[in-house]
This record gives sequence, C-alpha cells and structure tokens, in this order.
Amino acid sequence: APLQKLQIVEALRRMGHFVAVTGDGVNDAPALKRANIGVAMGSGSDVTKDTASLIVTDDNFASIEAGVEEGRFAYDKIRKVTYLLISTGAAEVLLFLLALVVGVPLPLLPVQILWLNLVTNGIQHLALAFEGGEPGTMQRRPRRPEEGIFNHLMIRQTLVAGGTMGLLAFVNWLLLLDGDWSEEEARNRLLLLFVLMQNFHVFNCRSEYLSALRVPIRRNYFLIFGVSGALGVHFLSMHLPLMQRVLSLSPVEKSEWLIPVAMASVLLVVMEIFKRIEHRST
Repeated sequence: APLQKLQIVEALRRMGHFVAVTGDGVNDAPALKRANIGVAMGSGSDVTKDTASLIVTDDNFASIEAGVEEGRFAYDKIRKVTYLLISTGAAEVLLFLLALVVGVPLPLLPVQILWLNLVTNGIQHLALAFEGGEPGTMQRRPRRPEEGIFNHLMIRQTLVAGGTMGLLAFVNWLLLLDGDWSEEEARNRLLLLFVLMQNFHVFNCRSEYLSALRVPIRRNYFLIFGVSGALGVHFLSMHLPLMQRVLSLSPVEKSEWLIPVAMASVLLVVMEIFKRIEHRST
C-alpha cells in the first residue's frame, strides 16, 4: 500500500540511509516524494514523473546503475583535479612562508608564479580531467551525503604532497643560493624544478588508491600530451628571447637537468609510500 511504502522509506532514512525509490504508478508517488531521490519509469504515470527527481526513459534498472557509476567517475575527476591544484598551490605557499621565516630572498617572482599556475599547471589539469573511470569504483562503499570533497583522505594527501613539494623546493632554493648562482639564475632553476614536480605529481593524482605505476596510460592518452605540452612550453620559454625577458629565464644545460629531475622524482616515491600506508590502514 502507498502508506506502507512511505513508512519503509521514512524508517530507512531514520536509520541514516540515503534512499532512492523507483516506481511507475500513482501509489508510488508518496514514497518517491519522501525519498532522497525518486526515480520514475518512463512508461509510468504522469503523477509519478512529476514527483520524481529522475526519469528512466528505457525502464531499465541497469540504466540506474550506469548513471550511478558515471556519477562516481565524475566526482572522482573533480577530486583528482582539485587535489592537483590545491597541493601544488599549498607547496608554493609553504615555500614562501619558509623563505620569509628564514629570511632569504623570495624564491619566485610574481610573473613566474602566474606562469607556473596558469600555463604549465593549467595544461596538465585540463588533461587530467579526461582521466577514465577506475575499475572497482562501484565496489567502494558509498560516501556519506554530507561528506565534502575535502574529506580526511583529501586533507592528508594534500598535506603530504604539498609539504613534500614545498620542502624540496625550499631545500633546492637554499642550495642554489649557497652556490655560485645569482638570484635570477637560482629562480630559473627553481622554476624548472617546480614544473618537473608538477609533471610527476599529475601521475600521482590519477588515482587516490592505486600506485601511479599500476594505472595504465591507455586510460588517458591526453595526459601524455598534457605533460609533454607543459614541459615543452616551459622549455621553449627558456630559449625564446621574449619569454626570457618576461619571465627572467635562461636556458639550462642538459647536464644540469639531472638534479631537478632526481629531486622531483622524490615526490613520486613519497606518494607511493603514502598510498601503501593509507591502503593498509583502510
């Protein structure tokens, strides 16, 4: 009876469940209205369709499952791009805070920060948005409806990734200042390190659960073009006279790329360890 269906929905909601109800007749309307999501069948009555939040036009329950799966894929993509942007931004903030506390010159110029965030990182986060869905997404427990993007996992991984990048950049900045480099030359090499760290980090962001080495590249070929494009654009900027003047850059010899590449790869190792520890604890 309609009242019994309504009572079932209310009981489930009192127990803390997020309830979806499917129906096609007028007697289903009260339960659909009270549920978190009412799903009407395309062949059902007009009253049911008006009451429902969604209408399944092909009357196929598999379409509901496919819709939930696509929703989870989309939500995961939002998290991945957010993780990439926030963690790299946190690294820059940490770098500048440490520089101010220690009393060393500012590591990057404002125009270099804009270049790093809008151009190099911008290319990569667009490519990351094309990441395909992860296998096993539907086997994960549903998240709580009130849970935001910044849950405990997001906060922990952002702090670890951002902290690692910020510390690596700060150590590199101190080493460059202690060497024979001028401030302009040191900033040029520090900016290159940041670009390389972002190149590595975007692969960490492809999955919050799986190792970056276990995610097949065929899931997102755009990412290869994005990483290559970000690094290629920065490489060209170091050799074009106009960009050299605007960004205070200069070419870096091939023999000098080994240290920033090695330092950037440390980020990949740290995040692999973090994922393994996180996976064991859950």
